[in-house]
Amino acid sequence: MYQDKIIVNYENVPAYPIIFDKDFNGLTKALSSLGLNKRRFMIVSDSNVSKLYMEEVKSLISPIARSLTSFTFEAGESSKNLDTVSQVYELLIQEKFDRNDILIALGGGVTGDLTGFVAATYLRGIDFIQVPTTLLSMVDSSIGGKTGVDLNAYKNMIGAFHQPKLVHINLSALKSLPKREFNAGMAEIIKHGLIKDYNYYSFIHDNIDHILSLEYDLLKEMIYSSCLIKKDVVEKDPKEKGDRALLNFGHTIGHAIEKLMDFKLLHGECVALGMEAAAYISYKRDYINKDQFHHIIKTIKAFDLHVDIKALDPEKIYSVTKLDKKMESDKIKFILLNHIGEGFIDTSVSKDEMMAGIKFIQSY
Repeated sequence: MYQDKIIVNYENVPAYPIIFDKDFNGLTKALSSLGLNKRRFMIVSDSNVSKLYMEEVKSLISPIARSLTSFTFEAGESSKNLDTVSQVYELLIQEKFDRNDILIALGGGVTGDLTGFVAATYLRGIDFIQVPTTLLSMVDSSIGGKTGVDLNAYKNMIGAFHQPKLVHINLSALKSLPKREFNAGMAEIIKHGLIKDYNYYSFIHDNIDHILSLEYDLLKEMIYSSCLIKKDVVEKDPKEKGDRALLNFGHTIGHAIEKLMDFKLLHGECVALGMEAAAYISYKRDYINKDQFHHIIKTIKAFDLHVDIKALDPEKIYSVTKLDKKMESDKIKFILLNHIGEGFIDTSVSKDEMMAGIKFIQSY
């Protein structure tokens, strides 16, 4: 049975809780219970989320804060860069933030990654809180301590591992999420099932209509279970020296598509295309059978995650995968499926296999 809290460990020591809530009201209590009151707080958010939630969160935190300020940047991946980081640094200096003070990331994956990177590097590290408002950030980017920004459109090329002090998930925030962004978050949820848990994958497939109807209890169970999978992976491999790379299923080709499309597609849409290509390679290698392969494609398509990229040159997609930060000794650490529910790392995927996978996702 799912609960209201998950404790994530770091190097075998409890590091931070993930708290599941129906609104933002529990955030103040959570901060106080962790001794994170009477500090300077800065809330970082993007221009979309700020309009929805900034004033509400400010009003909740203000009574326990020594001081409270905020920084809002233009929404979109194009803001996830060192220029924005520099602007946050300048405001932190102006507000006299020291190592006892706290940043709060209010928003999606871009906000969480950027804020976490600022927290990891300002004064060589200050505390930060993740308050994810998108499905993708709730189940993926807010957990595990990966932070980073893009450099010249190379995704997450600059970053650091820096664990949050708290992840507070307000499930009701999903009601304000555009359907396209909700579906993009489902790509990461489907990924968790495909690489780690057959029963969880089946649960997703069997409840597609209920998920799309945003049934609260079912969403809570789904998100809770997905966070448990992410917790298990990051605890065993906190700095991606081994099996944490499984979480990159679909990301090698997905990131290449994301870059070539100049981030006009959502991250989850690109990851879904990458998962389809990886599933195709797994099928052609006889790791998964035809029925399993088509089942995966059907599940991905049920959430409108198959996007037309016929205009892209397959050779260019392949070429960009060679620039991926996951390269190791000139070999791509590609993630394939032994079967649904079990991913594995493979460094032997050839160009011909990758090109076949890319051409498959462009074929329909």
